[in-house]
Amino acid sequence: MAGDRYAGPAPLSVLVDALKRLPGVGAKSAQRMAYHLLQHDPHGARVLSQALGDAVDRLRHCVRCNTFTETEICETCANPRRDASLLCVVETPADQNMIEASHSYNGLYFVLMGRLSPLEGVGPNEIGFDRLIARAADGQVKEVILATNFTTEGETTAHYLAEALRARGLGVTRLARGVPAGSELEYVDAGTIAWALLDRRAP
Repeated sequence: MAGDRYAGPAPLSVLVDALKRLPGVGAKSAQRMAYHLLQHDPHGARVLSQALGDAVDRLRHCVRCNTFTETEICETCANPRRDASLLCVVETPADQNMIEASHSYNGLYFVLMGRLSPLEGVGPNEIGFDRLIARAADGQVKEVILATNFTTEGETTAHYLAEALRARGLGVTRLARGVPAGSELEYVDAGTIAWALLDRRAP
């Protein structure tokens, strides 16, 4: 909206608008961040700018699990010590990192980079449904663990994927309810995730 646009020098206005793209950052927070960087940490602002540019230019999606990586196949997928019979499906790389932090899972992953949300125009094609099915049906996977978030969209996604995967003869389980309803894995402690993985169930 025009009323939300910061009315200052053009470069500052563009910076504020860019910061507002971050999740949970409104106009006031974006202005505070912009002023802090420019007034108190111009070197940090340049480092941030360079790091963002490098990440956008150098990172790509792993051809097997879809997470961010610098190489064609990420380190996790390339690790021969991982259990190839287990495939854990998560919404985001942040969720994958949280499961790794629990130290209770040694299988492989598929990162959806989202979740089903028809109202937002996010359907099976937008979450890489065909790629997931092909990955799960590679002949090595015996169990697919649906670790989508326990939000309405996450539950819808888990149900849809469970039906499709079972129709192809794959074993499917869901994280147990040790993860609080309405929560996102990124904000759940590693211990809770570990118990949820151990107590996973059929969805």
